Amino acid sequence: MLEIKNLNVFFGKAHILRDVSVSVDPEEIVSVVGANGAGKTTLLNTISRFNDQTSGSIFFDDVCLDRVSYPSAVEMGLIQVPEGRMVFPSLTVLENLELGAFHKTAKRHREKTLGEVYRIFPILEERRNQAGGTLSGGEQQMLAIGRGLMSLPRLLMLDEPSLGLGPLVVQTMFNVIMEINKNKVTILLVEQNVRKALTISSRGYVLENGVISLQGTGDGLLKDEHMKKAFLGL
Repeated sequence: MLEIKNLNVFFGKAHILRDVSVSVDPEEIVSVVGANGAGKTTLLNTISRFNDQTSGSIFFDDVCLDRVSYPSAVEMGLIQVPEGRMVFPSLTVLENLELGAFHKTAKRHREKTLGEVYRIFPILEERRNQAGGTLSGGEQQMLAIGRGLMSLPRLLMLDEPSLGLGPLVVQTMFNVIMEINKNKVTILLVEQNVRKALTISSRGYVLENGVISLQGTGDGLLKDEHMKKAFLGL
């Protein structure tokens, strides 16, 4: 579904991503893990067409994304849920969700998709008339993911969905990610919570200083000695 080959991204003279290659097959959960500043968010933003790539290629469903705009990528089903949630604080929960269904196909299915989002996140239905900015951190993350689902993703890219959340909410969030995936939504997950991310992933990539240093199955990476020392504290 997604094929990235030898991707290089610069910000000015800073070489952020160096010959990064990543692939994601349909209905997989694939994780990209690494420390702060490794280039994980830059990778997602480049896939989403926020950043320009300097060299390399990105294909989504065999379509080269070089000249595809962000709105067109969204219509293709390439949806990113950004780090930091970025809900609209003065709009209600319902209004935030409705904004996710702005392209034509999503609009046609809005009511059905809204029902599915409320099934996954019942608290959002309870709070549908409440301002998004008054929700707890965990509820805002649910709202951000729900808004992404309203766009009818084929590939859902999640940027640090557990960031700043308590342990119980983090576990809930990972359970939700697995449930979304069971509904045949392919997921590319960027996470600092290495253990939980790789536990639910079929495959993973380790990004260090803009370079893919390791790749393999989720289980295999969790058993890797470098991973244990560098990321798992073992």
